[in-house]
Amino acid sequence: MKRTPRLLTLLALFGLLLAACGNATTAPAAENEATAVITETTETTENDGIVNTAAQTSAAVDETAQDVATDIVTTQTYIDLYNQLNNSVVNIQVLAEGTGLDLSQFQIIPDPDDPDGDPIEIPDDFHQELEQIPQQGQGSGFVYDKEGHIITNNHVVANAIRVTVIFSDDTEAEAEVIGTDPGSDLAVIKVDVDPDRLQPVTIGNSDELQVGQLVAAIGNPFGLAGSMTTGIISGLGRSLPSEATAPGGGSFTIPEIIQTDTAINPGNSGGPLLNLSGEVIGVNTAIQTNGLALGSTPSFGGISYVVPSNIVTQVVPQLIENGEIAYPWLGISGTTLDDDLARAMNLPVEQNGVLVYLVLEDSPAEAAGLQGSNEQIQINGLNAIIGGDIITKMNDETINDFDDLLTYIVRQTSVGQTVTLEIIRDGEPQTVEVTLQARP
Repeated sequence: MKRTPRLLTLLALFGLLLAACGNATTAPAAENEATAVITETTETTENDGIVNTAAQTSAAVDETAQDVATDIVTTQTYIDLYNQLNNSVVNIQVLAEGTGLDLSQFQIIPDPDDPDGDPIEIPDDFHQELEQIPQQGQGSGFVYDKEGHIITNNHVVANAIRVTVIFSDDTEAEAEVIGTDPGSDLAVIKVDVDPDRLQPVTIGNSDELQVGQLVAAIGNPFGLAGSMTTGIISGLGRSLPSEATAPGGGSFTIPEIIQTDTAINPGNSGGPLLNLSGEVIGVNTAIQTNGLALGSTPSFGGISYVVPSNIVTQVVPQLIENGEIAYPWLGISGTTLDDDLARAMNLPVEQNGVLVYLVLEDSPAEAAGLQGSNEQIQINGLNAIIGGDIITKMNDETINDFDDLLTYIVRQTSVGQTVTLEIIRDGEPQTVEVTLQARP
């Protein structure tokens, strides 16, 4: 049986928060809409939050962290892991551009001693004259190479006017932002220091991860430098809204996200998630919460989201070389074909694929002649749109759901590449050639 239908692709991820910068002069929260655009839409709130954990036992082993992947894990395992990696993790302090105070958002209270007096008149453009107040924030990062490149999250250094890196020995260095990618929420900064001070990490293969695998994080939650937390891989193949704006509103989505119960808090964003062999398997990025009380600080609730290392190895070299990355783009809005949608389109319930809702204007999909849905119906009392093409394969890769399509495009294709789509149109199989463009 396939998943429960998600009609109109609307998905409510309440309290999905960027686990980045613990605030000093608190930056106002920003709201994004996220679509998998190819586009599923989800509303998110950007902010910070998380918690600490530790694992302890009384036994000890002689092996180093590199040798224990298949052996008994003890307290010494984590001690060795920390000693091996802590010097590679840095605290990132950011001074970012601020915004002028908009007084139109505030209510003007009349003078209590003269309630019938004339109201205070403020020019409409008064707030534009106010000085922009810089905002301070912090996050984590880790050393990528001996040339001084450091990996972190895009949202940690976005709009930065000054970036300071603090190493584990409390020495500091000014950093330059080399490249940013809102589409993966990754960024590269660079420090000019003696290479002997730099201890680069080893990047692991996130395709080899398994649910239940032990992992650890090192970072700077709430500014507590060099903090280590532990947990397991709780899930694989999740999707996370990015900060890259998609045509028609919303945002592109990051595929293959790792879910972990390792505690991540404000200040952890950009730091490494590690396997017990000491390899970086992802970049800690966001957390899930149940919502926030007014004025409260978001905190870890048991679910953290991590950008996988295989996206890191794809994106970071391009950021170092070009300062940005161009992603291939198909240009549709769609959803996973579920049992109810398949029945409504007179297809076998066993049929898998992606139902195209909308073909975006001036997109590769439009140029190739893909067709969107044009019939609105009700299923179980809810509105649904049917009738569009159903994508079942791309270049012989079976597409079972929307995440399969997104992952294949991001990981396996390139801008300018012509791909072959196998589709079902009006109940009949067809083949369509599409030349992918760069995301607008």
